[in-house]
Amino acid sequence: LETIPREDPATYDMLCAGDAVGVFQVESRAQMAMLPRLKPRCFYDLVIEVAIVRPGPIQGDMVHPYLERRQHPDRVTYPGPELERVLKRTLGVPIFQEQVMQIAIVAAGFTPGEADQLRRAMAAWKRRGGLEPFRDKLVAGMRERGYAREFAERIYRQICGFGDYGFPESHAASFALLTYFSAWMKCHHPAAFACGLLNSQPMGFYAPAQIINDVKRHRVRVLPVDVRFSQWDCTLESCRFVASSFGRFEKTKRRDKSTKRPNDEATSPPIRLGLRMVKGLKESAGRGIETARAGAGFRDVQDLAERAGLDRGQVRALAEAGALKGLAGHRRRARWQALATRRQGDLLEGTVIREESPRLGLPEKHQDLLDDYASLGLSLDSHPLKLLRPVLGRQVRRAEELKGIDDGRLIQAAGVVTHRQRPGTASGVIFLSLEDETGIINVIVWPKLVQRYPGEVLQSRILRVAGKLQNAQGSQHLIAHRLYDETSRLNGLSADSRDFC
Repeated sequence: LETIPREDPATYDMLCAGDAVGVFQVESRAQMAMLPRLKPRCFYDLVIEVAIVRPGPIQGDMVHPYLERRQHPDRVTYPGPELERVLKRTLGVPIFQEQVMQIAIVAAGFTPGEADQLRRAMAAWKRRGGLEPFRDKLVAGMRERGYAREFAERIYRQICGFGDYGFPESHAASFALLTYFSAWMKCHHPAAFACGLLNSQPMGFYAPAQIINDVKRHRVRVLPVDVRFSQWDCTLESCRFVASSFGRFEKTKRRDKSTKRPNDEATSPPIRLGLRMVKGLKESAGRGIETARAGAGFRDVQDLAERAGLDRGQVRALAEAGALKGLAGHRRRARWQALATRRQGDLLEGTVIREESPRLGLPEKHQDLLDDYASLGLSLDSHPLKLLRPVLGRQVRRAEELKGIDDGRLIQAAGVVTHRQRPGTASGVIFLSLEDETGIINVIVWPKLVQRYPGEVLQSRILRVAGKLQNAQGSQHLIAHRLYDETSRLNGLSADSRDFC
């Protein structure tokens, strides 16, 4: 970590764009919406970013005043020179616990001991009460020193907000350091970063499907689970020639050096998904496949089962996940061969059964996608929204289009529901994150609409939203007016869907 360069402009460019899937502390929907507004350009900006998107600062009404002052530095004012020294680094808005203690000392006449008691009370008042005595002393002390009552009352309300999770500055700085390190990794080594996230699951806000879709948008190639090549863990292909799913070798394309970016595909090795991604496959079976393959490649599905010691259920799990396509040709044929597998100790061991294999056609594209999600929780071949575009119509906008649409426009958008959040500070508002093939769409659903569309809000897997777009300060939100559950459309797709993938 000590070799990571400090204050890297490309890393801050990425964060300012809200591109933070998987980045420590700033990957939540709220943080990703704040990043384009706060626009961090140095490490201390990250310290504030980490600290300000918390229930305490939000309830204490610190977020909007800080952003307003950051956008208009000429409007920053301080109640007095003593408080300017305390609040200058946060533009006159108290964000950290240490600042609250310093305000109590310099503006209200608290002793250091009393200020520490205030700090302890801030952390415990929700459980045991105890801030009222400090309110009277704080307000009286500030009034005696010439501060307006309204200012004193506002400081007290902010102190109450800190009881709902306000950060010490040192704590925020420690978190921000890890935020910067992980952001730098994502910016300059997106394949390695995503691979590490996949191997650390379950963790964080995002499932493997969202991590993979995000890294693909960063021009990183992701190769499927394949018993001929996959380790138990997801890995990076170390050479320029990577094996394709059907045994051929393809040369990684190179771009002109003049257009190369930090996360250009020329500098990012492909990710090979590991056997850990296969639902129902134990690690012991995956390690057994690694060991058996070390001597020589597998001839066919039966050879795999015998040498790796796999039972029929394990082979079936691999077939369902598409991990046997390289040996069998496609998923349907792999399923058929899985039914016929034998292993040492079977009653029919050594018996030769001659049976002509049936002619099985290729599975339809939409069925392959559904099978991928059922067995892996993701698909590399396509995205559900890409399949549904022809039936949803042109009026349904893509996530990548929202930046170019005027604020206040009525639009429609759709995506896979990846997150549903109902923060205690949001008064019943539900925040949804929808993912389409181009990115993430943030949706705000007001309480009355939640009551009107409870099934769509809480149960839909694929949701279409009609509403008003908020597009300001680099952040886009869709305020929902109507909601439509489009999950059933996937099952209705015909074989013609192959033309759209």
